[in-house]
Amino acid sequence: MRKALRWLLALTVLIGTLSTAGSATAAQPEATDIKDRLLAIPGMSLVEEKPYTGYRFFVLNYTQPVDHRHPSKGTFQQRITVLHKDVSRPTVFYTGGYNVSTTPSRREPTQIVDGNQISMEYRYFTPSRPAPADWTKLDIWQAATDQHRIFTALKPVYDQKWISTGGSKGGMTATYYERFYPRDMDGVVAYVAPNDVVNREDSAYDEFFANVGTEECRDRLNGVQREALVRREPLEQRYAAYAAENGYTFKTVGSLDKAYEATVLDYVWGFWQYSLLSDCDTVPADAKNATDEEIWTSIDTIAGFSFYTDQGLEPYTPYYYQAGTQLGAPTIVFPHIERKYIRYGYLPPRYFVPRDIEMRFQPWAMRDVDRWVRTNARQMLFVYGENDPWGAEPFRLGKGARDSYVFTAPGANHGARVAGLVDSEKALATAKILEWAGVASASVQANPSAAKPLAKFDAKLDKRGVERTLRP
Repeated sequence: MRKALRWLLALTVLIGTLSTAGSATAAQPEATDIKDRLLAIPGMSLVEEKPYTGYRFFVLNYTQPVDHRHPSKGTFQQRITVLHKDVSRPTVFYTGGYNVSTTPSRREPTQIVDGNQISMEYRYFTPSRPAPADWTKLDIWQAATDQHRIFTALKPVYDQKWISTGGSKGGMTATYYERFYPRDMDGVVAYVAPNDVVNREDSAYDEFFANVGTEECRDRLNGVQREALVRREPLEQRYAAYAAENGYTFKTVGSLDKAYEATVLDYVWGFWQYSLLSDCDTVPADAKNATDEEIWTSIDTIAGFSFYTDQGLEPYTPYYYQAGTQLGAPTIVFPHIERKYIRYGYLPPRYFVPRDIEMRFQPWAMRDVDRWVRTNARQMLFVYGENDPWGAEPFRLGKGARDSYVFTAPGANHGARVAGLVDSEKALATAKILEWAGVASASVQANPSAAKPLAKFDAKLDKRGVERTLRP
């Protein structure tokens, strides 16, 4: 009798389950088109879809809490893009740490694994900024949690392996994300990521500038930089006319004089960040006998006199806020310039953020990340450029790291890539990215030197335009 009752109960439950499942399927048929699947995610909305051969490209908004610790206290719309290849392919999660481009593009790991790419705009860069903006909610944990929520929302759609990546501040962002959510990603590829562990200790940068490139090139650059300060009065007159012509103002930095010096002091750094040793021929060889026009043009081309204006600084307020509260910022010396020519020195981030935004530095933030990377890194790859100033303070791996690597591309600048590594490291890095993404062939697993990108180079998708700003 008991067996019969148990059988009858089991049959009743089974029929009920099938009936419920059938009703749910009938009421909510599973979306098959990728756009429908993306828009079925709660909080996701479409801005636009742009065509690109072989892909679907979407610009989307995703609703995020302003404060992930208190989600009920307001939301904002965070812009993301989706370069869709196929749900059966791995996915690369990219952020540059600033605004996101709404033009289809593909990062190097995406080309290597021939996968999908999710790109995130960093919080507080417009239009992904709460209104009004509570700047205390702009920190590395909140941003990492933005990524975690986006990953959690998209993982059911893109259910293969995921790799996070980013360059410069984006490389830092990928690293911080891994520190706070180490179970999300299957691998991390961080390019040219600065690691300013102790903000007040910046001698590594001074050593870098004393040895980078060749003595001849350093002398050329130092000569132009010094001469721009020697000729401060006539060149500042030109700067004032240039500012008036373009409607530029200097309220945030404090004065035209401060903006002029800040631009000049960025000159040598800017050259090595974006140029190559072979570009030294473009720098005036005899600065003392160069014309004002030649000095102005060289400084403006490399450092940009528009940057420290209010109009130039405004888009970068979120970066400078973070540099002045958690990330840190370099301070360097200029031994080739007499002290009488330097009035302010390398200005700290406080000078580049409007005064009504309060800032307080948290020295423990970068120490925590550095300690974590040294002792806990798993399947992380850091790529640096030999001649990139931002690589003077890199991430390093300790005894606790596993299957992780730090490689440096010879002669490369801030645009260093896996493709620029020496052959053995390039092959190993490529093989690891394929392995972490779950798409390494048997031949690559047996012989990493055979590793190559799975997708062909696409001139439109893969070519990187250089954004001429001296931030990381």
